[in-house]
Amino acid sequence: MVLVDGKVTFANFANILDARLLRALADTGFARPTLVQAKAIPLALESRDILARARTGSGKTAAYCIPVVQKILSAKSTGAVPQATRALILVPTRELSEQVSAYLRQLLVYCEEEVAISNLASGTTTHLQRTLLSEKPDIVIATPSRALALMKSKALIASSLESLVIDEADLILSYGHDEDVRQIFSGAFLPKVYQSFLMSATMTEDVEMLKGLTLRNPAILKLEEDEDEAANLRQYAVRCTEKDKFLLTYVILKLKLIKGKCILFVNDVERSYRLKLFLEQFSIKCCVLNSELPLNSRYHTVQEFNKGVYEYIIATDESGRAENDEEEEEEEGNEGEPQQEAGADSEAEEEFIPSQREAVATPSETKKRKRSTSPAPDPAAKKRKGAKNKAAKGNAKKEYGVTRGVDFVDVACVLNFDLPASARSYTHRVGRTARAGRTGMALSFVTTGSGAGLRGEQQSQQVEAARKDATVFARIEREQGARGSKVQEYNFDMAQVEAFRYRMEDALRSVTRSAIREARVGQLKAEILNSDKLKAHFEDNPLDLEFLRHDKPLHPTRIQSHMKHVPKYLLPRIAPVAGGDGDAGEASGNAKAKPAFVPFRKDGHGARGRGRGRGRGGGSRGGKRKADPLKKFGK
Repeated sequence: MVLVDGKVTFANFANILDARLLRALADTGFARPTLVQAKAIPLALESRDILARARTGSGKTAAYCIPVVQKILSAKSTGAVPQATRALILVPTRELSEQVSAYLRQLLVYCEEEVAISNLASGTTTHLQRTLLSEKPDIVIATPSRALALMKSKALIASSLESLVIDEADLILSYGHDEDVRQIFSGAFLPKVYQSFLMSATMTEDVEMLKGLTLRNPAILKLEEDEDEAANLRQYAVRCTEKDKFLLTYVILKLKLIKGKCILFVNDVERSYRLKLFLEQFSIKCCVLNSELPLNSRYHTVQEFNKGVYEYIIATDESGRAENDEEEEEEEGNEGEPQQEAGADSEAEEEFIPSQREAVATPSETKKRKRSTSPAPDPAAKKRKGAKNKAAKGNAKKEYGVTRGVDFVDVACVLNFDLPASARSYTHRVGRTARAGRTGMALSFVTTGSGAGLRGEQQSQQVEAARKDATVFARIEREQGARGSKVQEYNFDMAQVEAFRYRMEDALRSVTRSAIREARVGQLKAEILNSDKLKAHFEDNPLDLEFLRHDKPLHPTRIQSHMKHVPKYLLPRIAPVAGGDGDAGEASGNAKAKPAFVPFRKDGHGARGRGRGRGRGGGSRGGKRKADPLKKFGK
């Protein structure tokens, strides 16, 4: 079922690949190339442009890394060549840049002195990046925005470029890099002749646009997955209310109804911490992955999850909002015109009100204005500043992404706690499981209900979430049906899990807004204390370190120890009893069954030894009752 070419081994490439690369590939444990590797590597070494479309987990990273490194080794083996940057790899997210650079280090383990790589998308400072680029590394990995900034400042010189790779091409533009990519190709940064690689999981309009920009007479590899490969992923959807999401998540994870590692997707950072604190009430160990964490911490979290330190990871998918469906964009475009007119009217009113106030200003106010040397704040300038701050935050978040590119290993299930904002984002999420021929499951919660029992803002949020989820889920069903897959409705027997509801509500009451805020602050504080970059600062300012260590959470989450265990009487009939002696019905029906409760007083008479109940009945020595010493004082 794996997309591997059974007729070809890497040993068949001995005439076109360096022996050191073959040795490094053997060390990684891969004897046979995948289908995309077997087709792309020979064509790439013939200097053909490559457009490869293959599913996630099919080995696209190695398909371009191997020929890129081989071309550099071949150029250096011919004789003395000047040191220059010969390959540029553009990726949409920082996480993917770390993955690509880690794979290149494995590939170059026997020739690392000859080929230098530099990852510009990591969290290093601009000054350090300029220092690294001054040595002209052979391979540079960067996001389009970072590469463009360094090209404009002349720190990254690509005049000797031989290979240009765009990985996850269908994401490059949707992550907000479209303008950066156009400037890279339209400016005088690249040479006239170079080889291009375009790697993508889906063929979209964005990929077609990039194809026209970068490729010249390319070899197009469309490696479609078989029906058996698509059948490896089972997709289910559960229609439930907002509170039932927490109830079902608790039951599924606590009773181990899903075996193996699981990714839980939510739509914003606050939701990730709310779900984490909720699961910790029941001693369910999990970790969070979101854009607030530094890059190194995110990479370390993924590594711990892959090693099995955590079985459950709560990932914030903020890219889903940017990846709106075309239908949704059209609707917003139609609705945008009256909103713009209304916005223009409101701006006119805002401009009119200050002018009237200035006309009736009092003398004292005019004196104050004359004394003040600073000019009055301009509302338009404030708006521009706010827009600039929002853009800066957007640029910081657009290079973060977990639905694509990040290599999660052996994921058994993807749980969409929050349904994504688009059908495309759903496809990317469920692509984290059922990879490389393995089976997997995707379970999605679709919010329903009219908000009965809720009040005010909560009720309106429930109704709005139900409306959005119904629209998006209809699109998901259509798109998956076109791919030959089907999202099946899974009807939980809520009567079986109703006994857990009071525990769920008790735990949810403990997860307050203050507790979520404290958890977020605590996570960031831990990152600050463990930061290598701030060690010098704390050495110069020890009081700052003392203040950080001294501060304690004002509203810590209340953990109830009894919630860790699940009593047997709560378990549904279908769930196995861990460490149980059998069903309750068999125990009650069997007269010779071992009693569940052993009293302190043993049954029968003549029991020897000291213990509780001594002196009562015939069980005591001598058969006589001891005299009460207090009665002697009454005589």
